Amino acid sequence: MGKLRFGPAGKPLNFKGAMEKVPAYLREIGLDALEYEAVRGVRISEKKARLLGEEAEKNDIVMSMHAPYYINLASLDQGTWERSIKRIVESMIAAEWMGAYAVVIHSGFYKGHHDKRKALERVIEGYKKAQELLPSWVKKPDFSPEIMGKTSQVGDVDEAIEICTALGRCRPTVDWAHLYARYEGKMVTSVDQVIEVIEKIEKELGKRAIDPLHTHFSRIEYGKGGERMHHTLDEEEYGPEWSIVCKAYKETGINAVIISESPILDKDALVMKKACQEE
Repeated sequence: MGKLRFGPAGKPLNFKGAMEKVPAYLREIGLDALEYEAVRGVRISEKKARLLGEEAEKNDIVMSMHAPYYINLASLDQGTWERSIKRIVESMIAAEWMGAYAVVIHSGFYKGHHDKRKALERVIEGYKKAQELLPSWVKKPDFSPEIMGKTSQVGDVDEAIEICTALGRCRPTVDWAHLYARYEGKMVTSVDQVIEVIEKIEKELGKRAIDPLHTHFSRIEYGKGGERMHHTLDEEEYGPEWSIVCKAYKETGINAVIISESPILDKDALVMKKACQEE
């Protein structure tokens, strides 16, 4: 089996203290990944970001970062489009400071476009502009377009791959819950389906994009149009099943980072880690 790392999306649930103390806490409880959440805006200072990165390295915690939610690279409004690019650039700079290897990004929405292809082309144009605007010293983080949970959002597997093909410096974030919700429970229902997604990414983007594969997991509630709400692992009336994804990781021997987006964050990250060790 490859190296699997587990951690929360943001501060652990019961942790009280400064963000830079989180890596040591995660190591103590048995986790080894952390996704810094800048979803309301990139507000961390360079000093604090570098300190967080130093603590992560010291405690063997692999870092990623989630860019602000307020991004829509498909927007036909020039101001929205330019602000979205600015937020991505700010995220990539902060990620460099903290040593994060991937910046997770919600690419945008189809709304306003006559067809999905036009929306994707606008998104790719925005990513390329962000890449052009990056300072030359920002070298470590990859753009990481997330596979999205709603059918209104740009971000199925093929679209994430096409974005990454256009950029080069890119790896998709595979959110298995989103994929399950986007297809209303018809994806992530078998080990073979999960392996198919992994192999497709590797075939199209090369081994670098899956070494490690950056992933999110939780159970999820969906309706017509996809995602509604994330749920904990013990809410078994919702899918997908973690055991399916774990078995696929083991069969492929892949290296992966698994970020828990469950409402109980680190607690379910530990549940996933333990369950995978016991498979």
